[in-house]
Amino acid sequence: MRTVQMTLDDDLVEAVDKLAKKLKTTRSAFARKALREAIKRVNISALEKKHKRGYESSPVGKTEFGVWESEQEWGD
Repeated sequence: MRTVQMTLDDDLVEAVDKLAKKLKTTRSAFARKALREAIKRVNISALEKKHKRGYESSPVGKTEFGVWESEQEWGD
């Protein structure tokens, strides 16, 4: 693990410190978790955009998923 220096607004530091205390964790642990979650959201968003572009460039054919239609029936 590395130690890094960051510049943050005073109000942000105060809010993080309050939450960290309430959650019984440290500022560093809180920041690590928040950064990991932010990275995950950015990566998911990028994959969703890539997926969308793929379907825009190669739309689903009318019968492409026809073999699965019987699997969608719930019955009586």
